Amino acid sequence: MSGAPAEEAGATRPAPDPLVIRSLEFLGPMATVDGWRPTSTLPEIAFAGRSNVGKSSLLNRLVRRKAFARVSRTPGRTREINFFSVNGTFVLSDLPGYGYARISKARQAEWRPLIEGYLRRSPNLRGVVQLLDVRREPTDDDRLMLDLLADIGVPTIICVTKVDKLSKPAAAAQMEAIARTLQLDPEQMIPFSAVTGEGRDELAEALVSLVAVSSEHATDPPAASPAEPD
Repeated sequence: MSGAPAEEAGATRPAPDPLVIRSLEFLGPMATVDGWRPTSTLPEIAFAGRSNVGKSSLLNRLVRRKAFARVSRTPGRTREINFFSVNGTFVLSDLPGYGYARISKARQAEWRPLIEGYLRRSPNLRGVVQLLDVRREPTDDDRLMLDLLADIGVPTIICVTKVDKLSKPAAAAQMEAIARTLQLDPEQMIPFSAVTGEGRDELAEALVSLVAVSSEHATDPPAASPAEPD
């Protein structure tokens, strides 16, 4: 009796998706430093980057939705922080893009307090995904953002977008150049393409790890108080 054909020697099965999206809920926007924001106690993961870095396309690929984050034809248009509940387990916060040259300095001055205020005043913030364009040297605004994140001490994932725009050797060389400029180990950066999906699962796995660590801390029993002397 013949059975099912055996798997070819050396064949590997696709790795399971580290972040299966079961539900997505838009919670609302935060427009000012002291404005509305979610009252959820869920851990928050923020996404930051300069305008036109490909953040909306990255988010769409990350959650496997074509129109989850709007891909604007006018960089710098978004002026709010948008919050989304993912699977009811963590909140994704989409920060406004910064550094777009054609946006007035007055409007840029409005966004900086919003972004910095959110980052400094978010007790549930567990990590930030900082996006950089593989084709561009890090800008002064990128450096300021990275310095701010270092000052706050929040875990930061560096994700380098649009690697499909270059050949693999050129993209690898650019990754190394960015790492040298920022004094990082290239292994600390995730190359990402919203077109091909490269880096999607690696980024998803990093997010899941941040949320898992946060959840473990939240469920740790409180430390016992020292007994009072008789």
